[in-house]
Amino acid sequence: MSSIPKSDSSCVKVTYEGPVAVLSMEFAPHNLIGFDLMGGIQAGLAAAKEAGSRAVLLKSGLRHFSAGADTSLFQQSQGPEGRVGASSLAFLRELENFPLPMVAAVQGVCVGGGLEMALACDFIIAARSAKIGSVEATLGLNPLMGAIQRQVQRAGIVRAKEMSMLGRRYDAETMEKWNIINLVVDDEKLGEAAMVIALELANGPTLAHTSTKQIANLAAARGVEAADEAMGELQRPLWTSEDLKIGLESLMKQGPGLAVFKGR
Repeated sequence: MSSIPKSDSSCVKVTYEGPVAVLSMEFAPHNLIGFDLMGGIQAGLAAAKEAGSRAVLLKSGLRHFSAGADTSLFQQSQGPEGRVGASSLAFLRELENFPLPMVAAVQGVCVGGGLEMALACDFIIAARSAKIGSVEATLGLNPLMGAIQRQVQRAGIVRAKEMSMLGRRYDAETMEKWNIINLVVDDEKLGEAAMVIALELANGPTLAHTSTKQIANLAAARGVEAADEAMGELQRPLWTSEDLKIGLESLMKQGPGLAVFKGR
């Protein structure tokens, strides 16, 4: 993983629920994205891999998922050559390319860089009261960590322009209808619902999930033809995996859907 300078990883707590690593962002007051939070998440992902986890649940231990970027990052970037450091985009791409399945549990406010961080996960489960949007236009900016292009992928150019140019906050039901997020649940059921999906992913064929992520990301970025050309190589590890052997034996003996995979 790329290094994030001057970061304090203590703002992200890591716990484990069986094969799921739970990364809880607790960077008061609003989980603003800067070097500390990025470094904390990077450290949490490294810990998840070291522990042998098979899925990651990213959540907030505070009222809001994330109110966006620390504005001091913007102030440091002002001027004719100004830009937010490449480390921000590199961080987002690390999340997106992380080999394990990742689920984001969104509550409260999830805007700006917070939404971009959620979009880098494989699944987004949101509380019904959550408010979600790309609000950078209110600062005289537009999304800096890739939200525009990822909104185009998920919802199409019309909705992407609307979200990024009007700078509004939307309710979770609208985001689900636009395919920005996967599922909306009642607030009190968010933790349970997100964990159920994370556990289902973790107990599945996680080597196959890694390959699925790679193929899907490639198709989104470069098109179906590029994914077709790369698919064979990306699937190669599956043919010698223990999971495939387990899956085939279970199919023959018990029927479909009863295999207990090992993730290797």
